[in-house]
Amino acid sequence: MKKENLLSKMCMVCNRPFSWRKKWEKVWNEVKYCSEKCKRNKKG
Repeated sequence: MKKENLLSKMCMVCNRPFSWRKKWEKVWNEVKYCSEKCKRNKKG
């Protein structure tokens, strides 16, 4: 898959776009944050 054809989402914490990664292949629908840092800083 070419880089420009990858799926993307907006991070729920920093509001920046992030692209699909191979490690998220099976859980892409559940991914909400672009990084572990954003995941830790989410508002409860």
